[in-house]
Amino acid sequence: MRVNLHIATILVVLLVHAALHNTPVDGGEFIGDYSKLSGIIIPGFASTQLRAWSFLDCPYSPLNFNPLDLVWLDTTKLLSAVNCWLKCMLLDPYNQTDHPECKSRPDSGLSAITELDPGYITGPLSSVWKDWVKWCIEFGIEANSIIAVPYDWRLSPSMLEERDLYFHRLKLTFETALKLRGGPSIVFAHSLGNHVFRYFLEWLKLEIAPKHYNQWLDEHIHAYFAVGAPLLGAIETVKATFFGNTFGLPVSEGTARLMFNSFASSLWMMPFSKYCRTDNSYCRHFAGGFRKGHHTYQCEEQEFRLNYSGWPTNIVNIEIPSVRGFDAYPSVTELAQTNLSSMECGLPTQLSFSAREISDGTLFKAIEDYESDSKRLLYQLKKSYHDDPVLNPLTPWDRPPIKNVFCIYGIDSRTEVGYYFAPSGKPYPDNWITTDVIYELEGSLYSRSGNLVEGNPGAASGDDTVPYNSLSLCKNWLGPKVNITRAPQSEHDGSDVQVDLNVEHQHEEDIVPNMTRSPRVKYITYYEDSESIPGRRTAVWELDKASHRSIVRSPALMRELWLQMWHDIHPGAKSKFVTKAMRGPLRDEDCYWDYGKARCSWPEYCEYRYLFGDVHLGQSCRLKNSSADALLNYL
Repeated sequence: MRVNLHIATILVVLLVHAALHNTPVDGGEFIGDYSKLSGIIIPGFASTQLRAWSFLDCPYSPLNFNPLDLVWLDTTKLLSAVNCWLKCMLLDPYNQTDHPECKSRPDSGLSAITELDPGYITGPLSSVWKDWVKWCIEFGIEANSIIAVPYDWRLSPSMLEERDLYFHRLKLTFETALKLRGGPSIVFAHSLGNHVFRYFLEWLKLEIAPKHYNQWLDEHIHAYFAVGAPLLGAIETVKATFFGNTFGLPVSEGTARLMFNSFASSLWMMPFSKYCRTDNSYCRHFAGGFRKGHHTYQCEEQEFRLNYSGWPTNIVNIEIPSVRGFDAYPSVTELAQTNLSSMECGLPTQLSFSAREISDGTLFKAIEDYESDSKRLLYQLKKSYHDDPVLNPLTPWDRPPIKNVFCIYGIDSRTEVGYYFAPSGKPYPDNWITTDVIYELEGSLYSRSGNLVEGNPGAASGDDTVPYNSLSLCKNWLGPKVNITRAPQSEHDGSDVQVDLNVEHQHEEDIVPNMTRSPRVKYITYYEDSESIPGRRTAVWELDKASHRSIVRSPALMRELWLQMWHDIHPGAKSKFVTKAMRGPLRDEDCYWDYGKARCSWPEYCEYRYLFGDVHLGQSCRLKNSSADALLNYL
């Protein structure tokens, strides 16, 4: 991306003006020099590089592992020495220690999260936050103001602190950023990173005196952007537990399952009920009753009165044969050697499990005869989650006590919401087969064969990985009056923007805007509330067709984040949120050639200006030098 010097120039002028008028607006917003803000990025699951921290000689392969060699993700060594590679990835399934022959640790710095497997071919395929960092650089963000806080995504939250002191170091990161830059930080968390940040906020309550907790948050965190947060867990975690998730790598599902199930974090994003909670460790700690492993798990009446624990359907449906044990589903070889006339006929029993029955271990107890890994799953579920002294992560979220909270996710993609399993008759890790899958898509449920399925579908579907009901739980953080705006994701002149002010919102109920859609346009729907909690703002952004894994690379999302933050620090901002009235081009890349009119699009902002090396007309369309004042349109 090219650096737009004219935009940077106008920013310098505005920031000097802001520094001279560094006064808070309504709600205690941070208004001042943009250079004082820091951005802290918390990546998601499998989005941090892991490097070897030991020597490992790989037999029958010229590629060995040496300290600081890439482990996750080095596709060359994965292809040439998969058994060696697995030793560096696997953890002990009970105590989460490293393999005796190889040790891996998370990398540090921005390079740990930008490209997992750097290279001419593999780099773009494994890019995660690289486009995000490029966008920041293009708009003049200083190098030391963007801070990555990678972590070992294989570990449970308590083990992150016990082994790596991760949450202590994260607290120091915020405090160092404040000293270095002079202002608070903006938190960008994606997927599992949101669970990590939630745990940090609860851990912080036990580290800071109660009367200073909110003060610390206000001083150190200006805004929290929760991107693709699985607030009630993710269905694909169940599939990865029973079958494995290959992440597109050239390994078998069985190998992927062995690896995934050795991580205690495999349970961190398990689906759970929004009606069941545990008692508050924070309150019990200061009441003198804090004892590790003594949580009271209670469910509201709705959990037993309504179906599916607040999810669209039962998540797991398992066909249990009438004959006990693995002989119920013999392999093809065994079947050929068996006298079928002597076999006893019996109808299988189908057991269905809701989100609550997954998160409380009922599912794993029920299949102990068919799942050799149940003992390990139940052990980790109790030790690392239900008995966690800080927080049981398998409980619903409340709004984080941060000034500005933005919850952002994609909608209306086909997303898995339920599975039908049966024993395969093969040994672990290939001891299950999938007999059917249930999907949600744009407000309906259907099976893999295309048949409609009864259930409780939401108003929309999820982001192809996390179901809509899990993503949209943050709508509960909005108050009774919400302003809704729907606008195209691409640059627009405002003619297709729809606004509905002061929409009534009932707690625990979804908000469905009464707005039209063009089938050819991808929209962003904004739900904004700055009145319900004095001094606090809450917003929910829904991006049509934004994929869970690539949403952090969405140009529309990066543009909206930039405009919102630029609006927040500008002393002339008149509204609580950035205006959605129009979206003109902000970068040279936003200008393109309009073949119908034989000119550059957006002629008031863009002009044809050929530079050596341009290979097509669109590349020669660039922002006018006089268009830097376009940013003032967003106040």
